[in-house]
Amino acid sequence: MRIAFDQQVFTQLEFGGISRYLCRLATHLSDIQGIEAKIFAPCHINAYLPHIDENLRVGTRVIALPRTGRIRLNLSRLLAMPLIWGFRPDIVHETYYSSWAHHPKRARRVTTANDMIHELFPEKFPKNDATTSWKRKSFARADHIICISENTRRDLLYLFDVPPEKVSVVYLGFDAFGTKIEKKNIVNDRPYILYVGQRSGYKNFENLFYAYVSSEWLRNNFNLLCFGGGTFTQTEKEVFARNSLNDSDIKQIGGDDSVLATCYLNAAIFVYSSLYEGFGIPPLEAMSMGCPVVCSNTSSIPEVVGDAGEYFDPANIDSVRASIETVLKSSERQVDLAAKGFERCKLFTWEKCASETLAVYRSL
Repeated sequence: MRIAFDQQVFTQLEFGGISRYLCRLATHLSDIQGIEAKIFAPCHINAYLPHIDENLRVGTRVIALPRTGRIRLNLSRLLAMPLIWGFRPDIVHETYYSSWAHHPKRARRVTTANDMIHELFPEKFPKNDATTSWKRKSFARADHIICISENTRRDLLYLFDVPPEKVSVVYLGFDAFGTKIEKKNIVNDRPYILYVGQRSGYKNFENLFYAYVSSEWLRNNFNLLCFGGGTFTQTEKEVFARNSLNDSDIKQIGGDDSVLATCYLNAAIFVYSSLYEGFGIPPLEAMSMGCPVVCSNTSSIPEVVGDAGEYFDPANIDSVRASIETVLKSSERQVDLAAKGFERCKLFTWEKCASETLAVYRSL
């Protein structure tokens, strides 16, 4: 069986969970006898593609110059189409949503529905955002749609006119960190609460922040560490100052996976306060490093975390604070969550994701 992944997401995004998922999927599919998988991205900006086997990819990484996104998108599409046709695929897996088809007529079309954030949180996006329109066209022409969680499947069926038999759920895997990670405090002498990723909008860092500052016990005993998401904005710094926080109380750092793994390993807890996730890999990363997870009880998060998390209502600051304090005040609960986390993350592997995705392809 020949499987072609088109260029879309690799042309648009340098980093991100979607492109990493597709690179891992193509890699593990290619390990299965009788399967030839290839990603066609003639001129891309993606950071993950150059690190997979060169036999699995077609294309060159280019510099993402300002205001060239549309040109790059159209050029890559025009270059990819004849390459995909020449590959003569049995399956074309569209890597993002678009108005265009990228497949020979004989090939079956598959797309992945990652989340319904644009539809459920439209106020977080520009009024002229066309993602929902692109989704509708992509879903209509797809022979099958893979959802990365049961929650995403339910949202998809509710929001779009898609037959249920056309939709399957395949959970993602995650990349375990290496074993040579140091046990050390990377902030200062005090333990810290870890937050990972973007801080704006539905990611809901705001409620975690106010849960932290509203607890005298948390402020006196723990720092708040943010990994990724960019340096603090001037607006954020002004909010911190108004709440009497200084640079030693709340910090932001960035770095590669080894730095992130060190943050997980040395954190007192990891807090995932998002209002909505299509899947959510950071809790699995935390679990794999033995870090207790305290998280939202919404969307797909309970599907992923299972019994390995302490849950809260992310819209309720008192609920967020209470759950954080419950875990941090109980060493027994911390040990229990860490042990359950190690077991939970064993359920989500890229080998399993590839096997179940291949079953979808074969059904077509």
